[in-house]
Amino acid sequence: MRPDPGQVLHFSEDPTITRFVPHVAPTSRQPDAYVWAVGYDRAPDYWFPRECPRGMAWVTPETSVADREHILGPGGGDRVHAIEYRWLERMLSVKLFAYRLPAEHFQPFGSPVPNASVSTVPVDPLGPPEPVGDLLRLHEDAGIQLRIMANLWEFWDGVITSTLGFSGIRLRNALART
Repeated sequence: MRPDPGQVLHFSEDPTITRFVPHVAPTSRQPDAYVWAVGYDRAPDYWFPRECPRGMAWVTPETSVADREHILGPGGGDRVHAIEYRWLERMLSVKLFAYRLPAEHFQPFGSPVPNASVSTVPVDPLGPPEPVGDLLRLHEDAGIQLRIMANLWEFWDGVITSTLGFSGIRLRNALART
Protein backbone atom coordinates (compact mmCIF):
# COMPACT_ATOMS: atom_id res chain seq x y z
CA MET A 1 0.00 0.00 0.00
CA ARG A 2 1.76 3.05 -1.33
CA PRO A 3 0.59 6.35 -2.76
CA ASP A 4 0.33 6.92 -6.49
CA PRO A 5 2.11 9.92 -8.05
CA GLY A 6 0.52 13.15 -6.84
CA GLN A 7 -0.74 11.51 -3.65
CA VAL A 8 0.30 11.03 -0.04
CA LEU A 9 -1.24 8.56 2.40
CA HIS A 10 -2.69 8.83 5.87
CA PHE A 11 -3.01 5.50 7.70
CA SER A 12 -5.73 5.02 10.30
CA GLU A 13 -7.75 2.37 12.08
CA ASP A 14 -10.78 4.67 11.67
CA PRO A 15 -12.59 4.13 8.35
CA THR A 16 -15.06 6.98 8.95
CA ILE A 17 -12.92 10.09 8.40
CA THR A 18 -14.43 12.35 5.75
CA ARG A 19 -12.15 15.38 6.18
CA PHE A 20 -8.72 15.83 7.72
CA VAL A 21 -8.46 19.00 9.77
CA PRO A 22 -5.12 20.27 11.11
CA HIS A 23 -4.69 19.62 14.83
CA VAL A 24 -1.98 19.31 17.45
CA ALA A 25 -1.75 15.69 18.53
CA PRO A 26 -1.60 15.17 22.32
CA THR A 27 1.80 13.48 21.93
CA SER A 28 3.20 15.94 19.39
CA ARG A 29 6.47 17.71 19.93
CA GLN A 30 5.33 20.27 17.34
CA PRO A 31 3.29 23.27 18.54
CA ASP A 32 1.64 23.82 15.15
CA ALA A 33 -1.54 22.16 13.91
CA TYR A 34 -1.04 19.79 10.98
CA VAL A 35 -2.61 17.07 8.90
CA TRP A 36 0.05 14.37 8.71
CA ALA A 37 0.71 12.07 5.75
CA VAL A 38 3.54 10.11 4.16
CA GLY A 39 4.88 9.57 0.67
CA TYR A 40 5.97 6.44 -1.13
CA ASP A 41 9.28 5.85 0.71
CA ARG A 42 7.89 6.29 4.24
CA ALA A 43 4.57 4.45 3.77
CA PRO A 44 6.04 1.17 5.16
CA ASP A 45 6.69 2.96 8.47
CA TYR A 46 2.91 2.85 9.00
CA TRP A 47 2.13 -0.76 8.07
CA PHE A 48 1.45 -1.38 11.78
CA PRO A 49 -1.31 -0.89 14.33
CA ARG A 50 -1.28 2.78 15.27
CA GLU A 51 0.03 2.43 18.82
CA CYS A 52 2.53 -0.35 18.02
CA PRO A 53 6.10 0.60 18.97
CA ARG A 54 8.53 -0.10 16.14
CA GLY A 55 12.13 0.45 15.26
CA MET A 56 13.11 0.62 11.62
CA ALA A 57 16.44 0.77 9.83
CA TRP A 58 17.46 0.95 6.19
CA VAL A 59 20.53 1.21 4.03
CA THR A 60 21.61 4.68 2.89
CA PRO A 61 24.54 5.70 0.68
CA GLU A 62 26.48 6.38 3.92
CA THR A 63 25.86 2.90 5.40
CA SER A 64 29.03 0.95 6.08
CA VAL A 65 29.36 -2.68 5.02
CA ALA A 66 29.99 -3.62 8.67
CA ASP A 67 26.77 -1.92 9.88
CA ARG A 68 24.75 -3.43 7.07
CA GLU A 69 25.96 -6.93 7.94
CA HIS A 70 25.61 -6.38 11.70
CA ILE A 71 22.09 -4.92 11.70
CA LEU A 72 20.51 -6.44 8.56
CA GLY A 73 22.50 -9.67 8.43
CA PRO A 74 23.52 -11.73 5.42
CA GLY A 75 20.88 -11.69 2.72
CA GLY A 76 18.92 -9.21 4.83
CA GLY A 77 17.88 -6.87 2.04
CA ASP A 78 17.95 -3.12 2.50
CA ARG A 79 15.44 -2.60 5.31
CA VAL A 80 14.35 -4.10 8.63
CA HIS A 81 11.41 -3.36 10.94
CA ALA A 82 11.23 -4.65 14.51
CA ILE A 83 8.32 -5.01 16.93
CA GLU A 84 7.80 -6.75 20.24
CA TYR A 85 6.12 -10.17 20.50
CA ARG A 86 3.24 -8.72 22.48
CA TRP A 87 2.19 -6.74 19.37
CA LEU A 88 2.17 -9.65 16.93
CA GLU A 89 -1.44 -10.70 17.54
CA ARG A 90 -2.60 -7.12 17.09
CA MET A 91 -0.55 -6.79 13.92
CA LEU A 92 -2.24 -9.89 12.52
CA SER A 93 -5.75 -8.75 13.43
CA VAL A 94 -5.79 -4.96 13.02
CA LYS A 95 -8.04 -3.46 10.39
CA LEU A 96 -5.90 -0.66 8.99
CA PHE A 97 -7.03 1.79 6.31
CA ALA A 98 -5.19 4.13 3.98
CA TYR A 99 -6.60 7.45 2.89
CA ARG A 100 -5.26 8.84 -0.37
CA LEU A 101 -4.80 12.60 -0.14
CA PRO A 102 -3.77 15.12 -2.82
CA ALA A 103 -0.06 15.83 -2.41
CA GLU A 104 -0.51 19.43 -3.61
CA HIS A 105 -1.77 20.42 -0.14
CA PHE A 106 1.31 19.03 1.65
CA GLN A 107 4.85 20.18 2.34
CA PRO A 108 7.82 17.99 3.33
CA PHE A 109 8.43 17.84 7.08
CA GLY A 110 11.56 16.74 8.95
CA SER A 111 15.22 17.59 8.93
CA PRO A 112 17.77 16.93 7.58
CA VAL A 113 15.73 14.45 5.49
CA PRO A 114 11.93 14.84 5.42
CA ASN A 115 10.15 11.92 7.07
CA ALA A 116 6.55 13.04 6.54
CA SER A 117 4.37 15.56 4.78
CA VAL A 118 2.14 18.09 6.51
CA SER A 119 -0.74 20.32 5.56
CA THR A 120 -1.89 23.37 7.47
CA VAL A 121 -5.26 23.45 5.69
CA PRO A 122 -8.15 20.96 5.85
CA VAL A 123 -7.85 18.17 3.28
CA ASP A 124 -10.55 15.97 1.78
CA PRO A 125 -9.58 12.39 0.83
CA LEU A 126 -9.54 11.56 -2.87
CA GLY A 127 -11.92 8.69 -2.22
CA PRO A 128 -13.08 6.27 0.44
CA PRO A 129 -10.46 4.69 2.70
CA GLU A 130 -8.85 1.53 1.34
CA PRO A 131 -8.27 -1.52 3.55
CA VAL A 132 -4.52 -1.99 3.82
CA GLY A 133 -4.86 -5.75 4.19
CA ASP A 134 -2.29 -8.26 5.40
CA LEU A 135 0.53 -6.31 7.05
CA LEU A 136 2.93 -9.25 7.06
CA ARG A 137 2.35 -9.76 3.33
CA LEU A 138 3.04 -6.07 2.68
CA HIS A 139 6.40 -6.42 4.40
CA GLU A 140 7.19 -9.62 2.51
CA ASP A 141 6.19 -8.19 -0.87
CA ALA A 142 8.31 -5.07 -0.23
CA GLY A 143 11.34 -7.18 0.76
CA ILE A 144 11.36 -5.72 4.27
CA GLN A 145 12.53 -7.95 7.11
CA LEU A 146 10.09 -8.01 9.99
CA ARG A 147 11.65 -9.02 13.30
CA ILE A 148 9.67 -9.96 16.35
CA MET A 149 11.61 -9.59 19.59
CA ALA A 150 11.02 -9.64 23.32
CA ASN A 151 12.25 -6.08 23.80
CA LEU A 152 13.10 -3.39 21.23
CA TRP A 153 15.76 -1.49 23.12
CA GLU A 154 18.91 -3.50 22.34
CA PHE A 155 18.00 -3.47 18.64
CA TRP A 156 17.18 0.25 18.80
CA ASP A 157 20.41 1.15 20.60
CA GLY A 158 22.39 -0.67 17.89
CA VAL A 159 20.49 1.01 15.08
CA ILE A 160 20.84 4.58 16.33
CA THR A 161 24.60 4.23 16.73
CA SER A 162 25.03 2.75 13.24
CA THR A 163 25.42 4.36 9.83
CA LEU A 164 21.98 3.10 8.74
CA GLY A 165 19.01 5.39 8.27
CA PHE A 166 16.45 4.83 11.01
CA SER A 167 13.13 5.80 12.51
CA GLY A 168 11.39 4.88 15.74
CA ILE A 169 7.66 5.31 16.12
CA ARG A 170 5.60 5.00 19.32
CA LEU A 171 8.68 3.85 21.24
CA ARG A 172 7.06 5.23 24.40
CA ASN A 173 4.76 2.18 24.13
CA ALA A 174 7.64 -0.30 24.14
CA LEU A 175 8.38 -2.45 27.15
CA ALA A 176 10.88 -1.06 29.64
CA ARG A 177 14.54 -1.64 29.02
CA THR A 178 15.75 -4.95 30.37
